[in-house]
Amino acid sequence: MSQSKNTPVVKRELLFPFIIITSLFALWGIANDLTNPMVSAFKKVMPELSNMQASLVQFAFYFGYFFMALPAALFIRKYSYKAGIILGLTLYAIGAFLFYPAAALQEFNYFLISLWVITCGLAFLETTSNPLILSLGDKETATQRLNLAQAFNPIGSLIGMIVAQQFVISALRSDDKNEAGELVYDTLSTSAKAVVRENDLSVISVPYIILGLVVLVIMGVILCTKIPKTVDADKMSLSASFQKLFANKNYIFGVVAQAFYVGAQIMCWTYIFQYVDNINESLPEDQALTATWYNVAAMIIFLSGRWIGTGLMKTMNPSKVLMLFGLGGVVFSAGAILLPGEIGLYSLVGISLFMSIMFPTIYGIALKDMADEAKIGSAGLVMAIVGGALMPVLQGGILDWGGPGFSDVQVLGFIPEVNFSFILPLICLVVVTIYGYVTFNASKK
Repeated sequence: MSQSKNTPVVKRELLFPFIIITSLFALWGIANDLTNPMVSAFKKVMPELSNMQASLVQFAFYFGYFFMALPAALFIRKYSYKAGIILGLTLYAIGAFLFYPAAALQEFNYFLISLWVITCGLAFLETTSNPLILSLGDKETATQRLNLAQAFNPIGSLIGMIVAQQFVISALRSDDKNEAGELVYDTLSTSAKAVVRENDLSVISVPYIILGLVVLVIMGVILCTKIPKTVDADKMSLSASFQKLFANKNYIFGVVAQAFYVGAQIMCWTYIFQYVDNINESLPEDQALTATWYNVAAMIIFLSGRWIGTGLMKTMNPSKVLMLFGLGGVVFSAGAILLPGEIGLYSLVGISLFMSIMFPTIYGIALKDMADEAKIGSAGLVMAIVGGALMPVLQGGILDWGGPGFSDVQVLGFIPEVNFSFILPLICLVVVTIYGYVTFNASKK
């Protein structure tokens, strides 16, 4: 016991590499939550887009994870963690800088390509950073080390949200209203509209370009940093790894549950903007709500829930905690659908409390008792982030049922379509709950 207490979480000689790699956790947090509000932003700047078309922002962003996670795992397996990080940062920077020509050409599809390239880079970073942090020290402190590094991801997310609000959403001119509450953009001449559009697309692109410069600085530091190499004593063949994974029902269900969880998370943090916009339709201009601050509250609750869940797991089976948190998420999703106005909004924010422990808990349960096949298995769980690409598009389709508005259709006569669209996160969280229930029962045998 005394030996465990005296073992540092990070050894002094590995402290600098640890700090640099930990910065990567914040980098993908910034990108994720800078991008979530862009569905709403592009819809305002390019009103010709339908809600489903605007949601392709999330499809392009999260599809990169699915496309690149396995190639990233194979690349790292052949070369090194450092090579994987450098390639990931290179793709990240290229994607960020592509926002400049996309804004200059005012082409929505080019923005989508830029986002996809960014997440191809993020797939490399996520596939690399978690196992690398685990290896930077003693095995007995590996979990503590990873938890410490992961704490910087939500911090990056909060930075992304605040930047999106202060430097993008609040700076857009496409949604300015006159004293009568009408969009000023609709009253402008064609040439004036073109000026506003050019300005707003530039506003959207600037944070990404600055982020690209930050990425280059961090990449320069990493190039000059000695990253310890890990040795694989008994490397399992690829065919053997895949055979073991496909025969593991717990793992397969875990990948499915992870895809549904990520879908739920991205939908809740993306469409809160449309949810708030719908509420604001019935409020005076001076009482209008700001969606970003509710998203920030959701992230703070998310952080709190992670600590609560981690504490509960000291005495409770992780699968049982996952099941109970899943049930809570289902109940609060129902509240977001059925409860009117701000009460429903509070329920939507509250879902984040229950989503907080889901990604790492599903990750741990799915990879439990694995050997070398866990390396490829980890890539499968990163690929599952594709749920964040697919589900928001479906939700955008629901918002388009009656037209471009958010309450054109009243489901069952009293539920606005934007509220009803949260039936999708509810279904996703039901799947996660079932995974928790099934694995909890299996653990008791």
